[in-house]
Order: sequence, then structure tokens, then C-alpha cells
Amino acid sequence: MRGGGLWQLGLSITRRLAQADKKAVGRRYFASEAELKKTVLYDFHVANGGKMVPFAGWSMPIQYKDSIMESTVNCRQNGSLFDVSHMCGFSLKGKDCVPFLEKLVIADVAALAPGTGTLTVFTNEKGGAIDDSVITKVTDDHMYIVVNAGCRDKDLAHIEAHMKSFKAKGGDVSWHIHDERSLLALQVNFVFLSLSLLLLFSFFFSSLDLLLCLDIHELLQN
Repeated sequence: MRGGGLWQLGLSITRRLAQADKKAVGRRYFASEAELKKTVLYDFHVANGGKMVPFAGWSMPIQYKDSIMESTVNCRQNGSLFDVSHMCGFSLKGKDCVPFLEKLVIADVAALAPGTGTLTVFTNEKGGAIDDSVITKVTDDHMYIVVNAGCRDKDLAHIEAHMKSFKAKGGDVSWHIHDERSLLALQVNFVFLSLSLLLLFSFFFSSLDLLLCLDIHELLQN
């Protein structure tokens, strides 16, 4: 098959994928408003014209009054703050939390310096991917992990099952799921200006998480 034939085949596949995606999106939208969880910034999103849609069991904004292109350009040229409170953050603590985590992910966790992190993947017993994740070493006996909202249940079940086995063999590790916290992601161009604003914010609101302070310290050092 050459030329126009390949082009027509490509168009046909694209149309079918688009139709399948619309059906999948439609199924996601059947969740009633009452069933959806809301982040602490929900009222702010609505008040500022956020278009709220169901996502992984949460009501989340996908667009504001500006266009998607305008929003993208602003993020690249200046910066944007994202509400990612729907994602699941949890801490692992104990003298064996690093070797325990290394049994679950493909990262060299032991090599991380305190206050640094990395993107990694949780794998199953056959080496297949379960979910991607971001892990941060707060200290040598405290790890902070963020997993995707849509994979929360299976990720936590996987970790809990391995933790029970690990602790049964004498391993020292415990965890806490931070449902009491919110999570914001900052994507900026003017890094140091934004860091200055964050430091100013921390002066007035001293409850900023230790991880943020560690990340800022590491960034300034580099």
C-alpha cells in the first residue's frame, strides 16, 4: 500500500480512535456531581471561570476563561500554578524505608541526596509497569511519594501487600497517606522570581511543607 492508500488508512484509524475516545470520555462523565471529590481550591476554580470536569473521581478544571493556546503560551513564557491535589501523596518512614522502596521501583533510591527526587516506575513481579511516580528523599529515613489519582487504589494495594511481607521479616518501615494535604505544582520560566514569591509566601504562612524548603535550597545551590 503506497501514497494515497496509506493516507486513507491513517485517516480511518484516526477517526476510529477518536470515536472510541469519545465513548470513553462519555463514560467518565456519567459520574454525578455529588459523587465527585473536590480539592480545597474548588471554589476558587469556579469563581475564576474554571471549566470543571470529572477526572479520576475528582472535579477538576481543564480550562479557564482564556483559550488553551493562551494558557499554554503564558505557562511557557511566564509560569503557571497547577492544583494537583487529586494526586495521592504519602510518606514512608523508618530506617529500612529506602531498601523497601527499592524493591518496588526502578530508581537508585539510596543514591539520592536528601532534598532531591526522581521520576520512577512501580513494577510488578514480572517487571511490567504498574504506574509512574515521583519520589523525594526527605531524609535517609523519610521518603515522600506521589502517585497518579487514577491508579491510587491499585498502587496503594500493591505497596501495602509488599509492606506486610517486608515488615513480617523484620523490616522497619511505616507509611502515612497525606489525605489531609493539598498539592500544588509550579511550572515557571522566571525561576528565581517565583522562588522569591514562594519565600515571601512562607514568611507569612509558615506552614509550607519541609519538602518545598528542601527543593528551594537544592535549586539555589545548583
